[in-house]
Amino acid sequence: MIVLGLTGSIGMGKSATARMFAEAGVPVHDSDEAVHRLYAGKAAPLVEAAFPGTTVDGMVDRAKLGQRVLGDPAALKRLEQIIHPLVRADADDFLERHRASGAPLAVLDIPLLFETGGRDRVDKVVVVSAAADIQRQRVLARPGMTAEKFEQILSRQVPDAEKRRQADFVIDTGHSFEQTRAAVAVVMQEALNSARTGDNRDNPAR
Repeated sequence: MIVLGLTGSIGMGKSATARMFAEAGVPVHDSDEAVHRLYAGKAAPLVEAAFPGTTVDGMVDRAKLGQRVLGDPAALKRLEQIIHPLVRADADDFLERHRASGAPLAVLDIPLLFETGGRDRVDKVVVVSAAADIQRQRVLARPGMTAEKFEQILSRQVPDAEKRRQADFVIDTGHSFEQTRAAVAVVMQEALNSARTGDNRDNPAR
């Protein structure tokens, strides 16, 4: 089974692209969705122990937790040390299930793939990207988003140009959904071809 790591900076269209892979029949593990499940389950007592008062009825209150960690690098790092191993284990279980079922291709949707050292977990990296002005327009249109918050988020992410440089495939989401969907189909075919030929080297598709 070929494992694709799907990533991209905020506002680049990663979630929409992940849905396109899923609609094409590829199993997709969503790291953000996994965090939501973990916050309502096994992560809750661990987060409460590290950040007392951030859970309600046995579930993490994301607003309260955000107030505790945003703007505090040490607190954010402590939270990541709790959550990242749990998300990774969840993804490993996901891959094992689909490998056993004979799926030829699977996608790990990992927003911070480069930032968390996830490159070694996947066979090929797919980076979604768009022009900076399109990215900014998309992000600032989100409820509660401000230019300051946007800049803070960007400062914690590997720059888009560097992600593109390290990618095996780059999907430009700055155009129509139809064009993005066509690019997804190309990536799927190229990834499956590499599996058939045994070529697992970098093969950028620009």
